[in-house]
Amino acid sequence: MIDKLKKHYGYLFEEDLIKEIAEVATYKEFKEEAIIIDVDSYMVAIPLIISGAIKILREDKDGDELVLYYIEKGDTCAMTLSCCMGETKSKIKAVAETDVTLLMIPKNKMSEWLSKYKTWQEYILQSYHARLNEFIEAVDSIAFLNMNDRLLKYLKDKAMVIGDDILNVTHLQIANDLHTSRVVISRLLKALEKQSKIELGRNQVKILEL
Repeated sequence: MIDKLKKHYGYLFEEDLIKEIAEVATYKEFKEEAIIIDVDSYMVAIPLIISGAIKILREDKDGDELVLYYIEKGDTCAMTLSCCMGETKSKIKAVAETDVTLLMIPKNKMSEWLSKYKTWQEYILQSYHARLNEFIEAVDSIAFLNMNDRLLKYLKDKAMVIGDDILNVTHLQIANDLHTSRVVISRLLKALEKQSKIELGRNQVKILEL
């Protein structure tokens, strides 16, 4: 675990903090599409991502979902931090976008390290800042972009997160992530293909314009 921590967080944290993380962290693995954090669950630990990517979703009262943003290796989730600090239930769902490995840090250590390690304090503050910017970008996308532009942005963001311009995804999955209908998504995907921005296959989308 020390080696993994140094590889992914050594540039952020001092050696003493790395050692403490290794002593208290719980190593977890999740398969693609696994639910890591569910709505209304209490958080007892915060995640540090070692590999893979996680999508953060908001769920309405009918169970429909909307993707807010993604977090990748080296990241943590600001919503999780907030829930841990406030001892409140989670208002988001975190789902493995790819296979994910992460370390769960007990929430009592988060507060302790804020005063003990400056690098941890900076990391937490930067994480809040990064997630806030991504949340604002998600709101801007919903408020100011038409569905065609939102779809293309979603596809590009997804490709960037998984590190591949070929997405193995169904029209229904895209529709669920964007909180719209499969019929609308199918029509818009066809339009993007005619514009030579994507190439469609069976349950597959290739991004031609990154």
